[in-house]
Amino acid sequence: MSITPEEVLRVAELAYLELSEEELHTYRRQLDGILAYIDKLREIDVSAVEPMAQILSAASPDESDSLRDDIVRPDSSGPKILQQAPEGLPPWFRVPRVISR
Repeated sequence: MSITPEEVLRVAELAYLELSEEELHTYRRQLDGILAYIDKLREIDVSAVEPMAQILSAASPDESDSLRDDIVRPDSSGPKILQQAPEGLPPWFRVPRVISR
């Protein structure tokens, strides 16, 4: 599968990127390489591989994954953070608007 310059420009537009002519050719080559690799992966027969609900499954009952149990603990950092905020009004602080209406 090969990607066209128009497709690269469309992806760049969706990502709000402006590409120079040189960048267009560079990204086209890179995306072609990625798509070629995906085509290679599609050739692999995975019909005998069972789907997994998660990738972190223990190999044996005495092995556990690296995730720890969730433990609820009180958080004492709130007052410290509010002291550093320019407009702190416990339990909140004001931040600049980043999304306009």
